[in-house]
Amino acid sequence: MNDNHIEILRDPASLQAKIAHWRSQGQRIVLVPTMGALHAGHMSLVKEAKRLGDRVLLSIFVNPTQFAPNEDYAVYPRRLEADAELSTEAGADLIFAPTPEIMYPAGFATTISLTGPATAGLEDKFRPTHFAGVATVVAKLLNLARADVAIFGQKDYQQLQVIQQMVSDLAIPVEIVGAPTMREKDGLALSSRNFYLTVAERDAAPRLYAALVQCARDIARGETINKALANAMESVIAAGFVIDYIEARHAETLALVENSGEGPIRLLAAAKLGTTRLIDNIAV
Repeated sequence: MNDNHIEILRDPASLQAKIAHWRSQGQRIVLVPTMGALHAGHMSLVKEAKRLGDRVLLSIFVNPTQFAPNEDYAVYPRRLEADAELSTEAGADLIFAPTPEIMYPAGFATTISLTGPATAGLEDKFRPTHFAGVATVVAKLLNLARADVAIFGQKDYQQLQVIQQMVSDLAIPVEIVGAPTMREKDGLALSSRNFYLTVAERDAAPRLYAALVQCARDIARGETINKALANAMESVIAAGFVIDYIEARHAETLALVENSGEGPIRLLAAAKLGTTRLIDNIAV
């Protein structure tokens, strides 16, 4: 491999041969699963992976099974060459970038059935097929990589809980690490979908995070959860968003909470700004 350009593998056999070589050297392997269109948030995951292991495997796969027919699979940004450059700079060791035909060959007939965090009434309410697609592809990537650790960003908080539950329930031998959400200076969570925002929408977008921050402050100083959430929704609507949900949930189970004494609380939100759907979450 050229020191100036990361190696990209397409097929599982080549990947597993590389993994076996690293394993023979006693190296600790960390997987960073992504859908590409990499940004500083992904690179922070790579840097954390380097801290946790000897070798960093970054997967890039725009997974068709987690997109509903009305979603943006066809136009989701695909920039493998630019992604490879960023991955090289961040210090990843290898990219696995399979095609849909490789991940879902003819006759593929297995998916993972989910309850628990996957049916909490958050993302699943608006994207009912999403987590089955996520869980299936993540399980396959974990089996292919045989990594010691896999890192996921906390921005997709419900997804993180779903994956942790799946790994525990199916006894998949990997440690799942949730890394903090990376943000722009104005608070907007880094996301590949931010590329879709117009200039005016980009100016308004940070107000979703600002509303969550204020909501958390209100709850922490004794405001009722319902009142704090109502204030947050009012602020987000005033910024031009169409809200899917802004809710307070138990941080571990994602169960609804009615007061601050019911355990650690996570505020989770999803809202559309124009045609772009943004999600975010913070701890209280």
